[in-house]
Amino acid sequence: MLIEGPVEITLPDGSVVRSDRFMAAVCLCGRSARYPWCDTSHRRRPPRSRRGADPE
Repeated sequence: MLIEGPVEITLPDGSVVRSDRFMAAVCLCGRSARYPWCDTSHRRRPPRSRRGADPE
């Protein structure tokens, strides 16, 4: 998800992370090594709905 910055996010453990960029990419899939920021890890695997699907 792209959000206009600056952005401040409070994580479940109570810590706060901040991005001063004009646009911040926030991870929604949970695959990012830089969570809560998106590192495009979601592009490396097919969507969950297509994993294990029978090839056509």
